[in-house]
Amino acid sequence: MSMEEYDRFGAMKLYFHQIYELKKGVRHLVLCTMSGDCARLLIDRLKSQCIDYVEQPAGTDKVNLYFGRRQCLDVVRHFISKPLHRLTPEEDFMLGVMLGYDLTMQCERFCNRRSDTFSEPSLAAVL
Repeated sequence: MSMEEYDRFGAMKLYFHQIYELKKGVRHLVLCTMSGDCARLLIDRLKSQCIDYVEQPAGTDKVNLYFGRRQCLDVVRHFISKPLHRLTPEEDFMLGVMLGYDLTMQCERFCNRRSDTFSEPSLAAVL
């Protein structure tokens, strides 16, 4: 087994574990960035298990693969027409929360990104 095959095998084990967590209700949405080859393998597995997914190009030979509950993917479809680094602070916040990231860290990230985008006075400054 080459190093590349070994790395791919390790990544695929992680993706299969995320499918397991999704089926157990631990996760509702998963986002994986991977090579096109890995994406094709994972998509075959998702299809065989009737799991919804959405693909988003992510540079040359990379794919963002979202999979999970249809309701979450319906929201994701509204903003995947652009690269992740171009998401608005609100879209970034929603995606982070849906992916299960720490809520308080997402709130902090949102406030930081929002203050970089807009020069509105903060609530604390108004009070």
